[in-house]
Amino acid sequence: MACSATSTTAALISSNPRPRAFPSSPKTHSLPLPNSFTGLRAPLLSRVARSVSLSHASHPRTSFVVKASSELPLVGNTAPDFEAEAVFDQEFIKVKLSEYIGKKYVILFFYPLDFTFVCPTEITAFSDRHEEFEKLNTEILGVSIDSVFSHLAWVQTDRKSGGLGDLKYPLISDVTKSISKSYGVLIPDQGVALRGLFIIDKEGVIQHSTINNLAIGRSVDETMRTLQALQYVQENPDEVCPAGWKPGEKSMKPDPKLSKDYFAAI
Repeated sequence: MACSATSTTAALISSNPRPRAFPSSPKTHSLPLPNSFTGLRAPLLSRVARSVSLSHASHPRTSFVVKASSELPLVGNTAPDFEAEAVFDQEFIKVKLSEYIGKKYVILFFYPLDFTFVCPTEITAFSDRHEEFEKLNTEILGVSIDSVFSHLAWVQTDRKSGGLGDLKYPLISDVTKSISKSYGVLIPDQGVALRGLFIIDKEGVIQHSTINNLAIGRSVDETMRTLQALQYVQENPDEVCPAGWKPGEKSMKPDPKLSKDYFAAI
């Protein structure tokens, strides 16, 4: 099977961990992909933000927190909680997302299947950069619909043979597909997840998401940059980060007059 893709920016949520059924609709085609692993999916319902509200009363400012439609989880809402089996350090463990609330940021990413092609390049790339995410008080969690036994066998396979070797973060088993459904990344007719990635803050709110189709791998560098930008604006609530912002670069004030300082400097 080939692992494939078309990039979308998605969103999040509902604190209810139970998956919701998506209404069926006519199928659309995105990219012609090899063999039967096409990654085609029925289009999702329109996800329109209903309102904008204030998040932290302690800051007298407008907060761009979206109150999403109840149809699907969206950025700006609480991440769907889950508890599932996982493999870490070649052992079976339990992972519960809500246990990170108040403690750590979470990078939650989905991939289609074990023992495939694009997937190990992403999984090992995140593992190799794990210490950098640790310094940002962030945990990484990988998820696929495979069993913990498949995860374990893949971890025990050498990288040069297409395996993962030891990883520095857990791989979660979503054999019921309930987690993939609750995050809106499951391809129903193929039973695998798209390459969804979600950045969840310490309050358990999804602040960023991207979803690629099966053939396109994700960038650890861009995930790191987005996480750093998120943490910066949360620590500096009167500032926003322009395109491509990196730590140490100039941010801007979200104000018609004060923003001119940024534009005058670039």
